[in-house]
Amino acid sequence: MTTTLPLDLATTAQVSQSASTPARAIVQLCELVKAYEDMPVLRGINLELARGEMVALLGPNGSGKSTLLKLLAGLIKPTAGRVVIGGWELPRESVQVRAQIGLVSHKLLLYEGLTARENLMFFAQLYNLSRSEALKRVEQLLAQVGLSARADDVVRSFSRGMQQRLSIARALVHNPSILLLDEPYTGLDQDASASLDVLLRSARVQGHTILMVTHQIEHAAQLADRLLILSRGVIAWEGRGGENGSITGDELARRYTQVTGLASLREHEE
Repeated sequence: MTTTLPLDLATTAQVSQSASTPARAIVQLCELVKAYEDMPVLRGINLELARGEMVALLGPNGSGKSTLLKLLAGLIKPTAGRVVIGGWELPRESVQVRAQIGLVSHKLLLYEGLTARENLMFFAQLYNLSRSEALKRVEQLLAQVGLSARADDVVRSFSRGMQQRLSIARALVHNPSILLLDEPYTGLDQDASASLDVLLRSARVQGHTILMVTHQIEHAAQLADRLLILSRGVIAWEGRGGENGSITGDELARRYTQVTGLASLREHEE
C-alpha cells in the first residue's frame, strides 16, 4: 500500500532518503544537532549538497541558518551527528575541510587600509599559493568581480557593493569547492544586487557548490537550484528554484508564511 505524506513531511523524508546517493554529494549532514546549554538550535538535520549545486537557505531569525553555516565552515563543533565534506569529516579533519571552503559572512574579512590587489594577495599567501600562481589568480578574480580598474585603490574607498564583490573574490582565491554565503545582499542597492547575481551565476557555472543564507526571496527563487526553509531547527520544506524552477517569488513567500507562521518573508528584504 502506498502512503501519501503531507508535502512538508514528504520533502523532509526525501532529504533523509538522499543518503542513498553519496557518490554525487560533496556535503553530507547526518542527524546534525547543535545545542547551547541544552537549548537545541539545530534538531537532527539531514542534508546533502551535490557538486555544482546552488542551494538557498531561508528561515526566520533564530532558526539556525548562521549556525549551520558555521558548522559547515568548521568554526564551531556539532553537539551530535556527522558533517562530511568532500570525504573528510568535521571536526576531526578540519584542516582538509577548510581548504575546500570559501566563506562570505556578515564580516567582510577585508583590510580597509590595503588595496584590493593587496588583500587578495595576502589571502592567497595564507592558502600557500605560489607567488606566480597567486598573481595569476588575483588578476583573474579582479576581472571576474569587475574591480580590475580599482585594483590599486584602498578598500576603505569602496562602496558596500564593491566591498562585497571583493569579499567574494577573497573567498574564491584558493578555488574552493564550496562557497558559503551568509546574507550576501545585505546593504546592497539594486545595481549592486544585480552584479552579485551575475557573479553567483558565474561561480556556479565554474563548478562551485554554493549554499546561500538569504532573506531575499526573489533572488533565491531565480538563482538557486534548490530552496530550503529552516524553521525551529529543522528543514521544514524543500522546493525547486532557478530560472526553470517550479516556484516563483510570490509562491515562495506564501510557502514561507505557511511553514514559519510569519506574515511575509518580504518584510525582511532590504
